[in-house]
Amino acid sequence: MPTKYYDNLQLIEALKSGDSKAYTFLVDTYHHKLCIYAYSLSNDEKAAEDIVQNVFIRTWKKRNRLKTDFEIRSFLYKSVYNEFIDEYRKQKLVVPLEKKYIDALTTMVENEDGHAFERRIKLVKRAIQDLPPKCKEIFLLSKQDGLTNLEIAEYKQVSIKSVEAHITKAFSILRQSIGEEMHQVLFLIFRTLKNDQLSIGKK
Repeated sequence: MPTKYYDNLQLIEALKSGDSKAYTFLVDTYHHKLCIYAYSLSNDEKAAEDIVQNVFIRTWKKRNRLKTDFEIRSFLYKSVYNEFIDEYRKQKLVVPLEKKYIDALTTMVENEDGHAFERRIKLVKRAIQDLPPKCKEIFLLSKQDGLTNLEIAEYKQVSIKSVEAHITKAFSILRQSIGEEMHQVLFLIFRTLKNDQLSIGKK
């Protein structure tokens, strides 16, 4: 790889001038990392590949609009996130609850670079894995599998109150580990949060 492109300003100037080698360098450097990030958002390998490809194509087509004070890495990560949100809005009816969390996530991404946001997602996933076994099992049945509290109670042969208690405990532990942004990141990871489950978690 040409060493001159390790300088952010030179890379952007080369892209703006239409240097195809700069574009190749950009793809070689960031494609794999961005695919990992896109997959953490979409949980779909093909969708992740499509998102990243669209970002690179759009970046090249609109290269004249790049500003020399851009930090190209942060720009690419934010572009991937924005592409994901655009696709999500196209594919699903965004109800007010979802819009609330999408808007909050957008603010989070705008205030930190992609690596920091990716670390935040990994932190949440790790915190979920560290939940007490029974608590984690019921929490994942609720969030990951999308079962209602009644369905979980019947499946596990426990009372609904027991299910609610485990979910409430999970939310409490996660909030202590992650903070008040927990719900936004959980929404991003599972995207199946229900009004009743969220209200339980906020008790």
